[in-house]
Amino acid sequence: MGKGLSGPAGGRSRADLSGQGSSSGHPGSDISAGAAQADVGASLRARGMRMTAQRERVLSAVRRLGHATPDAVAEATAADGGAGLPLSTVYRNLEALENIGVVSHTHLDHRAPTYHLSVHANHLHLVCLGCGTVTESGTDLADDFVAEVLAQHGFTADVRHMAIHGWCMTCGIARD
Repeated sequence: MGKGLSGPAGGRSRADLSGQGSSSGHPGSDISAGAAQADVGASLRARGMRMTAQRERVLSAVRRLGHATPDAVAEATAADGGAGLPLSTVYRNLEALENIGVVSHTHLDHRAPTYHLSVHANHLHLVCLGCGTVTESGTDLADDFVAEVLAQHGFTADVRHMAIHGWCMTCGIARD
């Protein structure tokens, strides 16, 4: 079964979508922070970029938060003891980290994307349209769908970190 990430009744704020206060258990992943930072630095250098202090702070914020909107990353970097980072700097650094495969994103709603470490990308998000709860589920849940899309369209679907909107059990019962 999946793991709930947030469950605010009556709608979601950006903080709710960021995973702040979540019990997701993903921050940090299985990679040590030092080893991951060194690998990121090498990947950036291979593309002519550097591991700047801002990138380190952005990556650390994503690692700590698990799932984070750019606004939540900016808030986390403002609270980490360093000078606050402008939102444009956060977006540029998230883009650079995504380009080298360290972070990836999904759209849980029509607002800002939610970023997470790429090593945590193999799951679906089940997003309740009623209460805003976000539940994770393994991608194996979509295996039949992926096979059917391939059979009918010759298209190989990548469902890693996909968001599926609907109603949780509680909200579904309330709708009936």
